[in-house]
Formats: sequence, structure tokens, C-alpha cells
Amino acid sequence: MLKKAFSFVFVGLLIFPSFSIAQIQTSPFKKGALLQIDQWQVNDIVFSAKTDPGTNPFDITFGAIYTGPDGQLLDLTGFYNGGNEWISRFSAAEQGTWHFVTYSSEPKLSGLTGELHVQPNSRPEQKGAVGIDPENPQAFAYDNGDPHFMLAFELDWLFALDYGNDQGMPKTEQLLDHVKDNGFNHVVANIYAYDVGWGVADDVPDKYFYGKPPYSAWEGSNESPDFSRLNLELFQHWDRILASMQGKGLDAHLMIYVWNKLVNWPDMYSTGDNLYFDYIIHRYQAFSNVIWDVSKEALDYARADPAYIQERISRIREKDKYNRLLTVHDYEFNSRNGELVDFISIQSWRSNLYSLMLQGRATHASKPVVNIEHGGYETGPYRTFVGNYTSPETCLVRTYECVFSGVYGSYYWQNSSWNIVVHDPFEEEQDFEPPRFDYYKHLAGLFTRFNFNELQPSYPKITTNSRIGTDNLATNGYALSNGEGLYLMFIPKDSERVNAVLPKPESCTFKITWFNIFTGEFREQGSRSWSGWMELISPWQYQDSVVIVEEG
Repeated sequence: MLKKAFSFVFVGLLIFPSFSIAQIQTSPFKKGALLQIDQWQVNDIVFSAKTDPGTNPFDITFGAIYTGPDGQLLDLTGFYNGGNEWISRFSAAEQGTWHFVTYSSEPKLSGLTGELHVQPNSRPEQKGAVGIDPENPQAFAYDNGDPHFMLAFELDWLFALDYGNDQGMPKTEQLLDHVKDNGFNHVVANIYAYDVGWGVADDVPDKYFYGKPPYSAWEGSNESPDFSRLNLELFQHWDRILASMQGKGLDAHLMIYVWNKLVNWPDMYSTGDNLYFDYIIHRYQAFSNVIWDVSKEALDYARADPAYIQERISRIREKDKYNRLLTVHDYEFNSRNGELVDFISIQSWRSNLYSLMLQGRATHASKPVVNIEHGGYETGPYRTFVGNYTSPETCLVRTYECVFSGVYGSYYWQNSSWNIVVHDPFEEEQDFEPPRFDYYKHLAGLFTRFNFNELQPSYPKITTNSRIGTDNLATNGYALSNGEGLYLMFIPKDSERVNAVLPKPESCTFKITWFNIFTGEFREQGSRSWSGWMELISPWQYQDSVVIVEEG
């Protein structure tokens, strides 16, 4: 939502921003001003300069060097924003006073100075950037130390929902609210996409269809782009989207390229290619919720080779001064170049998903692993790509198989993940069964109650004969444990019962609780005396469920 104030308020040299878009504070440059922002808040300082009519403004170098309270330096490249505007965008985790000085190939933009005071965060949902948990290299945590149970939702055409609407983003906000309210905290999206290469239903209402937009990421159209200039309206719109997502506490997993969405891309390494790529890094790096992904399915479709993806990663590392997390949506690349990414993204549709994810986690023992696409695409009213698994329950179970292998999971709904985007699936006038986003709210709730970062998956033996040691925690199911008397076991519906084979606790008793993955209900079954062969039967027998076994 765009909020404007048409006057400045001065307190000494303290300037309050002239307008803001949710999480972004924006002020025109004023010599001697002291700006005040919250920790992790994006601050835009707008600089003005008229240039020669024949000059391409995208060719002008502009940036600012920010010096922090402890002498830390951030050399932040700014960006052209249209007209006579250049923006220096800044945020900081470190509180205190920061000083900046600009530099530019345009003399009127060079040598300008100012100060910003970063105060403690006062905004809800703000925990800082997502990083690697210092206590567990295979888990995520926020800047403030809170664990981050990453639960992803793919929305490839998110950019298109309210493009061109300068009054607000009603469809975007409605959809993102559904995402947040149902426990998801990580949105995977393309910066730009044109259309899909597969058939879609003929009966999709126009208000839900976003294929073949009449614009590109560059000036002109997808059919005839001008690769020397960017479509600034698209990137300004992404400012609004990212600000909204930041305000809701949602990660923005930005896939910079996608090869199978019919985009007319410039040649690799060309001026137009580098302009697009670098501009994205420079413009969005200050958002604490941004996570970089070089390309969806990076090595597929005979487009890019490993050397190109490696070079793109190097560009991000060089230009992103905030060191945001980085991955590549391509396990063929990650399996050979794991040292170049911060977390491992795997796409696997296999039937033996749990075993493969255990294997992936063990192979990449020093990094978090995310199943970015498990082949489950929950069905919707309008036919599109269907994958291998479409029932809401099967899609959910596959996500549990990922999570109980110690790997993070993701979700696709067929009618929001690609060029069909039903932003209002829960409205009363809809005549179809709504998607089961709510199933994932229960999953997120389970790992709000139990800290996923403290849990490790069990790597069971091939045989169940031996009851010696801790590598056969149960006769079946998929187990997580904190090593201190807490066990969570996902029990597939085909199991009539599970026999827990757990180390004897000091108290000689266990508290048993069952969790219904479809309703979110916790049902306590009281305490049980320990035995080396403890039979457990779900109150929802023949239905997928989780048993929680706690010492005491």
C-alpha cells in the first residue's frame, strides 16, 4: 500500500521520510540531514541529476560508501529509477550512526554526504535476514537468533498480479495473506516470466490468467525487447511486493532466470544480460528477506552451462554486500558445486522420496538441504501442469517425508504456482473445492511447538533385528530426535502400529502424544513405562499421523 505525506517534519537536522511503501522509507537527499530508520528497514535516498539527452542513464555509475558505527564499510551500488532519479538504498542490522558519501561517473551525483541513525527495530514480524544457524549448519535461523522453519510456497507469476495498478496491490496482498496465515514463510518466485510451454485449460477466467504479459523485463515487449534499457515499472513494482512480503515476515526467494517460461532472454554474458542481472542485485540486496536463486532448473533446456552459472554466482558474491543466502534450483549443479551455494536445493519426484532425502542430507552434511520441488502439485479447478501427485493429502505427506528426513519442504498449488493465479480461492462464490493450504499451517505449528533446529533424523539400519544402539528407534515410520529424550515419528497410514525401540530414560517413563497432520489436533495418551518394545497405536489408525514421545 502506497502511503504518502506531503510535508517534511524537521527536528533539528532530523528528517522524517517524505513517503514510504510499507517497509521502505524514502527521502530526497538534503545536505546535512540526519535520517532515522529501524534496524533492518530499507531506506531510499533519492538523488536528482539531469543528464545529457543522448546518455543512456543505465550506463551511469552511481553508488555510495556507508561507514558504520564500528568502522564497517558497505560499498552499495545505487540504481537508476527513471526520470532524473537515482536511488541509494540502504539497510543495516548494526544499530548506531552511519555516514555515507556518494560516487558517480556523473559529477552532479558524486561527493554528496549524509548520516543515518539506525535504531532498534520497532516493526512486527521483523527478525532480520535468514542465515545458517550457528549451532546447526543444516538449519536456518534469523539474525535475531530465532529458528527459521523454512516452508516454501511457489508463486512464479507473483510479479503480474497487480502490475500497473498504482493504487495498491489488492490481489497480491490477498494471496500473500493466505500464504502467511497458513504457516508458509518462504515464497519462491520468478522475477519475470512470459508463458508456459504446456497446455492449460480453455476455461480459465481472464482475471486469473497472466500468461503472455504485454511487457518484458526490458523496455519493449517480450517479442521485441530493447536490451539496453530496463522496464523500470516492473522493478518498481517488485519494490512494493518485497516490501509487502517483508512486512508479513515472508522470505522472498527470487529466481533471477527461468528457461522454460518462454522469456526472450539476451545472449549469455551480453550487456543486456549483465544489465538485468546486476540491477536486480543492486536494487534488492538491502531487503533483509531476499534470498537469491540464480535460475530455476538452471542446467535444463539446453540454455546455460555450469561455467555460466558459476560466473553468475561470482557476480552475486561480488555485488551483494549483505551476503544474502544463495542457491541454485538445480541439483545437477549443486551436487557438483555444493561449495558455491549456501544451501542445497533438490528437485526429486521419486517414490522413495524419504530415503533419497536422507541420502541428500547425509551427502551435504555441512549445509541445509531444501526439497524445492517434490513432484506434488495439488489439483485446482483449471487444468495445467499436473506432475505425478495431485491429491492434497499425498502432496502433504510428501512434504512430511522431506521434513522428517531433516530436509525442508515446499508446496505447489496448480492454480497459483504458474500463469494461472487464483488469488481468492476461499471466497464464498467459488464453486470448486478450495486448496488445502491449512494442512501446512498444522505442519508449521508442529515445528513451532518443537524446535526443528534441535532435531536430527534417524538413519535406520536395513534390518530391524538388532535392538542395540540408537539407530533403530522404531520398527517403522520416520523419526526425528533431539538426543535428549524427545522423539517425533511420522507414521504412514499403512502402518497399523509402530513399535518404538528407544533407549531407556532415567525416569523409566515416556509421555505419549499423537498429532493429526490433517486437523492439527494434539491428543495426549498419558505416560507409559519404558520397555524395549513399546507398541504405539494411533487414535487415527490407518491415517498418516505423528507420534511424539517425550521422556518424563
